[in-house]
Amino acid sequence: MTVEPVAPARRHTLYFLDQIRSFSPVFLDTEVDMTHVLAHRAARREHTGRKLSLVTYIVAAGGRALAAHPEANASIRGWLRPVVARHPQVNGKVTFDRTMGGQRVVLATVVPDVAAGDLDAIQDRIEQFRDLDPDTAPALAPIRKLQGLPVPLGRLLAWRAARPPERRALLLGTFAVTSLGHRPVDGFHSVGGTTVTLGVGRVLDRPVARDGRVEVAPVLRLSLAFDHRVIDGAEAADVLAEIRRVLEEPWPQPIAAIPSTESPSTAAAFTESTSAESLDDVRPTVPETVGGQA
Repeated sequence: MTVEPVAPARRHTLYFLDQIRSFSPVFLDTEVDMTHVLAHRAARREHTGRKLSLVTYIVAAGGRALAAHPEANASIRGWLRPVVARHPQVNGKVTFDRTMGGQRVVLATVVPDVAAGDLDAIQDRIEQFRDLDPDTAPALAPIRKLQGLPVPLGRLLAWRAARPPERRALLLGTFAVTSLGHRPVDGFHSVGGTTVTLGVGRVLDRPVARDGRVEVAPVLRLSLAFDHRVIDGAEAADVLAEIRRVLEEPWPQPIAAIPSTESPSTAAAFTESTSAESLDDVRPTVPETVGGQA
C-alpha cells in the first residue's frame, strides 16, 4: 500500500464536495424516446454541416423546464436561518472529462440564460470550453491558482467565492448536466451542486410500446437528483416529466447555422460533479460521442 497527497489538480474537486455536504439529495429517473432528437440532429447536420451534442439537447430541455418551474431554479444556504434564493436566470452547468497538469480531472463551465433552449448558443459555449487547453487557457487561470494554494486557504476561498447566491448561479449554474453516455453506462445519479442535476446515460435501441404495437426505438436513461431542502418530490417529478416531454416532441426544422462570436467564459466553474464525466469528443483519444451516436 502507498499513501500520497491528493494531486493538486484534484483539489478543486475536494473543495466543491465540501460545499455540498449539506445537500439532501433524492433521485428520480425515467426513460426518454430520443427518436425526434436524433432525427433533428441528423437533419441539422445535413442542412448546416454542424454536429450538435446530445448534451446540448439535454441542456436546452432542462433550461425550458426550469423556466416553467421557477421553484426548482433556486438555491439554499444557511443552517440557523436558512434562506432560499430564487434565480431570475436559468444557467446550465456542463461537466467535462479533461486532463490538467497531467492528472485526469472533471472541469465545468456554465452556459448562461438557457431558458429559451437556443441549441446553437448552447453548442457554441460547449465547443468553446471543450477546445480550451486546461493548462494554459486564461479562462481557467482561477482554477489553476486555486489548485496551487495551501489546502486550508483554498477551501476558504472556494467557499467564499460561491457563497453569494448571485455568484453561485454564475459559478455553479442553477442546474447541472453530467454525462457518462460515451461509456457503456445506462444510467447514473450525480449531485452537481445545484438543486437539480441531470445524469445522462447512453442511448440504446430498446423495445417500446406505440399504439398497441412493440417497436424498437432509441431510448435514453435520464436521471434527476434534487435537493429536498429546496423542492419536494412532486415538483421534481414535474420537472423531469417536462424535460422528457420537450425531448420527445418534434423539434423545429433545421435552419442555417449562426456563426459564433462569443469568447470562452471567463467564469469557468471551479466545481465538479461527483464522478468523471465527459461530452462528445471532449478527450481527443476517446472519439466516442454521447450515446454512441455518430
